[in-house]
Amino acid sequence: MNTFKPVFTAIALAIVSASVAPSVHADSLLMQRVQQEKGMSLPKKGMSMAQVERQFGAPTSKLDSRGGGSAKQPVINRWMYPGYIVYFERSHVVHTVLNTPAGNNTNPQAAK
Repeated sequence: MNTFKPVFTAIALAIVSASVAPSVHADSLLMQRVQQEKGMSLPKKGMSMAQVERQFGAPTSKLDSRGGGSAKQPVINRWMYPGYIVYFERSHVVHTVLNTPAGNNTNPQAAK
């Protein structure tokens, strides 16, 4: 009797299960984050810097700009607020990102 095949099948199933579990967890965290963002008042895509500052106040800090070397690489400005970072392409919002407990955006100065 060949016992190799059931053992191989069990190992393969364990590997597949282990690789799917983090993905499902990550998807769940992303969905929670999107729901949290929907419930918050955050700067919206297309708002100007002046509109953001008028509506949300002065940022806690304005990080060094990036890019700007060509028309295909416009200047990206980043403003930090408590709990989120606003990204501007030239002078208009392109994205607002929540600071996460995982630490992805808690120290944007380090991303050089």
